Amino acid sequence: MIALLRYLLFPFSIIYGFAVWIRNRLYDLKLLKSKSFDVPTIVIGNLSVGGTGKSPMTEFVVTSLKDQYKTAILSRGYGRKTSGFYFVQTDSSANEVGDEPLQFKNKFPKLTVAVCEDRCTGIEKLRLDHELIILDDAYQHRKLSPLFNILLFDFLSFSHPMFVFPAGNFRDLLIEAKRAQIITITKCPIDLSIEERKRIENKIRHYNKRALITFSYIDYFEPIHSEGASVDIDKKDIILVTGIAKPQPLVDYIKKKANLIKHISFEDHHSFSESDVNQITKSYLSLASSNKILLTTEKDLQRLKPFKKQLADIELVYLPIGIQFHDPKQKALFEKMLHDTVSQSVNQP
Repeated sequence: MIALLRYLLFPFSIIYGFAVWIRNRLYDLKLLKSKSFDVPTIVIGNLSVGGTGKSPMTEFVVTSLKDQYKTAILSRGYGRKTSGFYFVQTDSSANEVGDEPLQFKNKFPKLTVAVCEDRCTGIEKLRLDHELIILDDAYQHRKLSPLFNILLFDFLSFSHPMFVFPAGNFRDLLIEAKRAQIITITKCPIDLSIEERKRIENKIRHYNKRALITFSYIDYFEPIHSEGASVDIDKKDIILVTGIAKPQPLVDYIKKKANLIKHISFEDHHSFSESDVNQITKSYLSLASSNKILLTTEKDLQRLKPFKKQLADIELVYLPIGIQFHDPKQKALFEKMLHDTVSQSVNQP
């Protein structure tokens, strides 16, 4: 049924794809203006809709550079109920600033984190006080001409036709991969074969001949209680709550570590309501087990924080994630490219 629907929607994808192509060519021909800045800017983004691992990649890049340069993270703040420019504070709410920026601020409390839907406006407000600005999810923001582009593809996206909306899940054309200096395939199997890497590389090389191509997988860190203590989830009874784009890798991981009783899934960036929390609480309390926990993601935790009182009697635990590269040499080259590019820009006379 879904395949038939996608087939029926394909003519609309042609129209959408043509409109996107025209827009990008207008920027390439400088008929639409892109703005560059004297402060180094690194964009992390994708061509598809969500679920490619931008947050852990942003955290990886920030960790690599923040000790050398006064760094700011600038995000759109997807899902927030405000507009304009905001500085994110550790006690901000996800409704004010978005869940991912709030996660960044709590992970890097000394770092400047800001949100602004107009990235150029955001950079203008940050550039005088910072040496480097890292932009989360700004690859399609062609009004900005960044110093460096990091483009992410979810591994599973190479198993399906890469169509644009509405027949497919891509919001931009594959040809736009040509603007990236680094392309990382995320959420790969840990045992990804050399043959599979070469197949994906060959496909990407049709659109980008020069970018560094790297392969990474999700690294699940030690679970943490919402109050801060580490938690061992092995063999525990788990009720999992997610509001992320592609939760299946997490579900698979939990099944290997613990007894997954129930998965309560919401759409990506879902704004939890009191009714949702009541449903979650009811599911947890109805589980007859003395060895149970409610597990969620670090991003979802940011949106559950306003319901701290309702969840007070629940063992609420979140699972931080990061990225690991399949090839340590690729990781070293990735970081060297970042450092060399930023250093050259900062030290320009």
